[in-house]
Amino acid sequence: MRRARALLAPALIAALLGGMTACAGEEKDPGEIDVWIGFVDHRLDWMKDRAKEFEDEHPGYKVNITPYKDYPTLWDKLTAAAEQGEPPTIAQNFEAATQESRDAVNSEGEPLFASVEKEIDGRKEILGEKVVLDDVIDATRNYYTLDGEFASMPWNTSTPVFYSNTDILKKAKIKEAPKTWEDLQAACDKIDKMKDGPKNCITWPNQAWFLEQPLAEQGGLLVNKDNGRSGRATKIDLTSDKFLAWAKVWADMSKKKQYSYSGKQEDWITPTKNFTGQEVAFMMTSSAEASVVAKQAKESDFGFEVTKMPLKKGAPYSGNFIGGATLWMTAGLEKKTSDGALAFMQYINNPENAADWHKITGYVPVTKSAEELLEKEKWFDDNPHHKVAIEQLAATDGSPAATGPIVGNFVAIRKEMQQAMEDIMNNGDDPAERFKEAEKACQKLLDDYNELSAG
Repeated sequence: MRRARALLAPALIAALLGGMTACAGEEKDPGEIDVWIGFVDHRLDWMKDRAKEFEDEHPGYKVNITPYKDYPTLWDKLTAAAEQGEPPTIAQNFEAATQESRDAVNSEGEPLFASVEKEIDGRKEILGEKVVLDDVIDATRNYYTLDGEFASMPWNTSTPVFYSNTDILKKAKIKEAPKTWEDLQAACDKIDKMKDGPKNCITWPNQAWFLEQPLAEQGGLLVNKDNGRSGRATKIDLTSDKFLAWAKVWADMSKKKQYSYSGKQEDWITPTKNFTGQEVAFMMTSSAEASVVAKQAKESDFGFEVTKMPLKKGAPYSGNFIGGATLWMTAGLEKKTSDGALAFMQYINNPENAADWHKITGYVPVTKSAEELLEKEKWFDDNPHHKVAIEQLAATDGSPAATGPIVGNFVAIRKEMQQAMEDIMNNGDDPAERFKEAEKACQKLLDDYNELSAG
């Protein structure tokens, strides 16, 4: 957000001026690249390994990887560092912070981040690393194309998919995974009648993604200005028929105790535990969970399959959009630093590395070449559960709905949406009335953000 800079007190000005000489000799080596990421697990290890390889191949460059426990923590640290004039070279920002990244300014009030496409400036390779922008899959490219330019460098991409316990389906005499919401409700009614059936029928996180995705599938928009893609979003819509259609299904399944809710918003862990513990027959969650589910299914000896998200019967399909994060590069870097940062981002996304990243994490292969390499290796023959997300994203129509919303204060807006859904489940609130109330709260959050950030 744009913030007015406070006037410096005379004593502070004197102190700063007095320190200028000492600081002048402490300028950062342009060959040093600071990369901040929101991972502290095996994904951090992977990134550190790639950084070391890059250094070995490019003498004169040092890549420092700094981890943070999650995206919001990283964003808070980034905001503070930018205000102090000390941002990292590259920051991993999650998709919900795209508008904030677009609006972010440095300590001088100038844009904090540079467009990756603009900085590449048509080059086919940088420091010997082949540029992969044109190879990025359409769903990811479309999401992060802002003002006609690829704003940031893709790294981790996911989308929601549908998981089924095939053993339970067989016992319930359900022939195939549900393809529509109506199929899902009918399947859950059957599972309810099983003598030794699971505790509940289905689970997914109470995260706003699972309100936004069914809306996108129907071609509905969360915000105006073509979902924030033809201009800054100024209006949010949580009361459209398309939005409420799925909210009512969710509410109904919760009322029937078919939907299993952990009681905690944004809880991605419990749904997966419940599914792998065979306490539910179905789960909707991130495609990135496929590796975890496959491992647990093998250990617990049960069958599972991954299919595309169920759709509203009779509604034309627009698409499901992506989640995840991209790497944003600081503006105003020296040429050596800029070239090194751009080259490093190409390096981690070359076919071999992008394919390996997919295998290690379960994220969607972010380039077409990586997917082709995986096909050549017959990876998907043994791991068909990883192919579904790719096919689902490839089936989107590229419309603003299927591309996904860009809106300011998205994290806070999502929390209001989640709270509304929780109130509907816990208190029996009417979906139309509760989301009308939530829409007002979200609109204020958006208005407040735009007032501070626009201009």
